[in-house]
Amino acid sequence: MERTVKILNESGLHARPASVFVKTASQFKSDIKIEFNGNILNAKSIMNLMSLGLKKDDEIKLIIDGPDAEEAMEALVKLIESKFNEA
Repeated sequence: MERTVKILNESGLHARPASVFVKTASQFKSDIKIEFNGNILNAKSIMNLMSLGLKKDDEIKLIIDGPDAEEAMEALVKLIESKFNEA
């Protein structure tokens, strides 16, 4: 399953939100990848996320495949839309 989302928080995906994203993604068994500018990277790696240099208003594609893909997609989209404010 795939979904395109926009980074909304002012500072983009710097260390703290990247850490929160990886922590959330790692709770799921599914394979979770992010596509940005033609690169597809493992979204469970903080180094991969940081290497993308995502800024506010950048659009990324979440690509999730596995037994809990629907739940993972819902949780990660909610996290991005909340500007990485953990519940």
